[in-house]
Order: sequence, then structure tokens, then C-alpha cells
Amino acid sequence: MRTFYYNGIVYTGSLPLAEAFAVEGDSFIFAGSNEEARAMMRDGNSVVDLAGRFVCCGFNDSHMHLLSFGNALNTAQLASHTESLADLIQCLKDFQASHPRTGGAWLVGRGWNQDYFSDTDRMPDRHDLDQVSAEIPVCAVRACGHCLVVNTKALDLLGVTADTAQPDGGRIGMENGEPDGRFYDNAMDMVYDAIPVPGKEELKNMIRTACRALNAYGITSSQSDDYCVFRKVPWQTVNEAYRDLEESGELTVRVYEQSNFTSLAELKEFMEAGCTTGAGTDLFKIGPLKMLGDGALGARTAFLSRPYADDPSTTGIPVFSQQTMDEMVGYANAHGMQVAVHAIGDACLDRVLHAVEKALKDHPREDHRHGVVHCQITRPDQLEKIASLGMHVYAQSIFLDYDIHIVEPRVGKELASTSYSWKTLMNKGVTVSNGSDCPVELPDALASMQCAVTRTTLRDHLGPYLPNQSFTVQEALDSYTIQGAYASFEENCKGKITPGMKADFVILGQNPFEADPYTIKDLPVCATYLGGRKVYEKSSD
Repeated sequence: MRTFYYNGIVYTGSLPLAEAFAVEGDSFIFAGSNEEARAMMRDGNSVVDLAGRFVCCGFNDSHMHLLSFGNALNTAQLASHTESLADLIQCLKDFQASHPRTGGAWLVGRGWNQDYFSDTDRMPDRHDLDQVSAEIPVCAVRACGHCLVVNTKALDLLGVTADTAQPDGGRIGMENGEPDGRFYDNAMDMVYDAIPVPGKEELKNMIRTACRALNAYGITSSQSDDYCVFRKVPWQTVNEAYRDLEESGELTVRVYEQSNFTSLAELKEFMEAGCTTGAGTDLFKIGPLKMLGDGALGARTAFLSRPYADDPSTTGIPVFSQQTMDEMVGYANAHGMQVAVHAIGDACLDRVLHAVEKALKDHPREDHRHGVVHCQITRPDQLEKIASLGMHVYAQSIFLDYDIHIVEPRVGKELASTSYSWKTLMNKGVTVSNGSDCPVELPDALASMQCAVTRTTLRDHLGPYLPNQSFTVQEALDSYTIQGAYASFEENCKGKITPGMKADFVILGQNPFEADPYTIKDLPVCATYLGGRKVYEKSSD
């Protein structure tokens, strides 16, 4: 059956704006004027009056952690309780009181950020979490996901002492020669390995929960890094969970799996099982090899080429040696797999660019679409190299909301002046998609677009930070639609409202081209459609 939507403001992926479009099955068959739509209508067609509302393609979050988001929604929500250390502790206490842990279960929360604490200027430690409980293990993960802290009970269960060896690519926090309860980057794996892992049905519930939340933000596609969430859960089980939900019609977000592996042996096993870029269906398919190159700026674990300006004792943490990164990127490239590497610090980006350049020299490929995830702290020579290698960049404009406060104090004025330079990359011909890194941030596409356009914080409008890097509203929309589709080799089937494309679209209550740029985050998501099927509608309340 054909459904015609008319009397709207429709961004098809190009200007000028259209007024109407039509859907048949799961695809768009028309976009144009109201008059053209009426000429095509026949008896029996369904007709929807958009009443002047704005429509664009469904949003595509090009880097996030869907499974981790679903898991986080079932834990203590620390992001809204991070104004003080005392508030964080109380939140964990309240969560334990309302969700008692039994049978060896851990109390887990995520979302704290010590830079927002009003009562102290340090990260929490084990003694702080001992106030929550001395009997059950407690784990609180920083918002960035690159640092966590546990209580003394958890340390005892882990067997971590002053003599525990420091892991490669990570660090166990120490104070006065004893573990302080903090774990950074690869060191966090020993904590996660100790937490009881969920079964497939629990995974499916997490995915369902996350998909419902994403749809409410207008998101219809997610490029998601899921294999690293529960390292003890085989990637096969994660894939089965997604495919079960697809088969039952419950998967309401298209997922392009950013396949996270930490060793060449694991990657080879994965690819030998037939898992390579593009394998799968329109709803769940394998994407790139995803590697985590370094940590985060907020935790001072992003790998810089010089000491941190506000802590000269460290340059951050590289997760992989150059040799390992070269081997894994080289193998993926040689076997036709796309690569996407997390790089926040400029020293980490040097390693990524070296690995990609070497891989392409050894096995040239014209349309590889290898990418850099985050691409935050950058130097001018690196921006040139990204362009010359034909790479893609997965940006997170929403990070500006927090990072504006810390980027110059962390990295110094010189590096800060050439960082978060995604518009410069676009001007050099680099494709730049956008995302949230959820659950690091909420998957709020409109808030991210506001940051992209204004280059300021969301609420008090601090900034603008490097205003010459501002996106236009059209560029911001494209970064969440057209460019996201390009990142997953799907530009010929989604990302625009044109005939033949998948009918994934979102209806907004106001036209972002006419809205005050500082209110884009407040535009209401009225409804979200996946393949022509309504998967979310805002309640009248």
C-alpha cells in the first residue's frame, strides 16, 4: 500500500525543501510538491497530513555502544548525580536500597565526572565507595568509560594488591603504595571480567530497551561497538541476540556492528567465520574492525605527543603498540575489511595514520573508508594526512558541551587551536559523520547538532570554541544522515528521502533551518519511522 505524506517541510537531503513524499512497502517512492503528490494519489492510498511539521531522514548515530547503553539504563544513573561526590555516593546508596543486590551481584553505576564535583577536585576512590557498602562489590564507571572505581570489597574479590602487575595499555591506580580502587582503560577488563555476565535473553532485553530510547531521539540507525561490553560473552552470542530480535520484528534500529577486537588471532577467527564488512542484512550487518587506540581527555588517558598541560607527569595511555596496530589494520585491509580506530590524543592519531598508510601501501584499495573515531586532538599535518589517505571521520559534536571547559587546560593553547577541527576536514574533502559515543553522552542527535552549529555548551552557551569550525544547519543534518550512511557503505539505500531509499524518517515539531540555533536541542521529536513503520510517537502528554 502507498502512503502519501503532504503539507510538510521536507528535507530530502538537498535544498530547496520539499512539501510531500510517499512510501510504498519499506521504501520512499516520491518526494516533491503537494501538487505532484495529489497527482499521484489513487483510491485506496493512505494519506497523512503533516500539518506543517518538518521531516528528514532518520538520524544515524555513527558511533555508539547500543548494548552498553541498554545495560547502563538498568544501572545507577550517575550522570544526573555528579554535581558533587556526596551526591554520587548518595545515588549509589539509594539505588542499592531500591535494587538490592543478591547472589554475588555487583552494584554498578555509570556517569560520574569529577570535573563537575563542587565538594572536591579529585576522582572518587575505594574509600568513598566503601561508604556505599562494605559487604557487596561496588563499581562506578566514569562518564567517558575509560576509568572506573571500585570499593575495597571489590578489590578483595579481584585479588588486586600493591604487588599486582600493571597491565599493558592500562593502569591500576595507586596511592601511598596501595591500590586506590581506580582502574584505567585496559586495566578495567579485570573488573568487568569479575562481574557476572548476562545470558542471551538478558542481552536481548538490553537491546530492546536501548532501541526504544534511540527511537525516541529520532534515531533509526546505529553504528555500534558491542563486543567489548561483556568480554566474556562470545561475539557469536551478541550476533544471535540481534538476529533473534530481527526475526521477531523487535529490532527497531538498523545496526552496523563496529567489531571490537584486541588481538590478531581474534580478528582472524572472526573473519574466517565469514564475518567481514557488509555481511548481514539491512537490519544487522558487520561493519569495520573497531580498535580502541587510547583513553579519554577527561581522564587524562588520551595519548598526547607532549605532557598534559595540567599534569606534566603523564602523556596518557596508548592501548596498542605500533606493531600490533599495524598488524591488525594491515590484516583487515588486506582481507577487504573496513577499519575504524578510536583516537582522541594526537600521539594516538599518529599511530593510526601510520598503520593505515602502511596497510594501503602494502595492499592498495580505492574505496576503503577506513576511519578515525573521535579525531579530537589534532595537528595541522595530521588533518592533511587524513585527507590524503581518503579516510572518514566519526565526530562527536556533543563532546563540545563538556570539553570546552577542559580542552585548553588539558592540552595547552597550541594544540587546542587546531583540535576538534571537523569543518577544516570537510573543507579538505573528508567525509565527517556524527554520533554520541553513547552511553558516554545521551544519544541526543539534536543536541549534538546544536553543538556542531554553535560550537558552544548547550545550556549556558560558553564559547564559541573555534567558531570557524561551525557547521551549517544543513551540514549538521547531513552529518547525522547522509554522511552516516556513507560511513557504512549504505549511501545508495538510506540517508536521503528520495525514491528507492529505505523509508526511515523522523518528524520534528519545528523546522531546524528556521529555529534559533541555540534551541535546536529543544525541537520535539514527534514520530520516528523505520522502513515506513512507526516505531515511536510522542505522547500527547
